[in-house]
Amino acid sequence: MERVTKLSAEKAVVIFTASNDCPMSYTVTSLFAGLGVCAAVHELDKEPHGRDMERDLARRLGRSSPIPAVFIGGKLVGSTDRIMSLHLGGKLVPMLKAAGAIWL
Repeated sequence: MERVTKLSAEKAVVIFTASNDCPMSYTVTSLFAGLGVCAAVHELDKEPHGRDMERDLARRLGRSSPIPAVFIGGKLVGSTDRIMSLHLGGKLVPMLKAAGAIWL
């Protein structure tokens, strides 16, 4: 879907989430905020075409529940499990630096 592609490139980090107190969405957005990243967060349940966007993200991720979906540098990285794995493996911060999301 063109809307997801367009929005995913608006900032160095873009997170598609839900506004219904999803603990995984909260964990991911908190992680990025704690790292000093000013991510663009799109709550799909508040987007006019949110349901279509969610289906597109599910297709791209190959899973029925795509929320949260994280893009770094315009590329789909994955959901909570992938982000946490990268962070614990020491690969997330270098990825964020390369995308210009953080400088130090």
